[in-house]
Amino acid sequence: MATAPPPPDWANGQQIASVEVGPPAGFWIRFVAAMIDGLILIAAISVIVGIVITFLALSGNWVDDDGTVATILSIIVAVVAIIVIGWLYEALMTSSARGATLGKQAVGVRIVRADGAQLSFGRATARHFLKAMITPMVPFAIGYLLAAFTARKRALHDFMADTFVIKSR
Repeated sequence: MATAPPPPDWANGQQIASVEVGPPAGFWIRFVAAMIDGLILIAAISVIVGIVITFLALSGNWVDDDGTVATILSIIVAVVAIIVIGWLYEALMTSSARGATLGKQAVGVRIVRADGAQLSFGRATARHFLKAMITPMVPFAIGYLLAAFTARKRALHDFMADTFVIKSR
């Protein structure tokens, strides 16, 4: 019978790589950046959805007499546009060389990986959907409020995507 290997030495604690990537951006500066990004996205989505619905209305063959198909199709187009435009805006901007959306650039913060490197498009996509779908599931906005109370100012989606929001100026 073989002997089991010795247990790990936990006396020194778990080894964690600690890289200082820059001063962390706190909750309120991130909140202001999110409001700026929200205004930009509302304007862009309104224009795009308006153009699409106008083209659909001018075609004329998609509306029933009572207008139910028009209403349902308009809602579907709007929801898909909101999801796709929001995802592409955030993922493409945060995976670019600047590492920030226009709102984050305006307040002087950027998003980096835990090792300080630029985000890939895949990690930026994962972070966006974690921020939009998983973090809001935690009651009382605690997932977002973690950025106010943790030492390195990370929200739940930052922990899950292994990213930091840092001050760039």
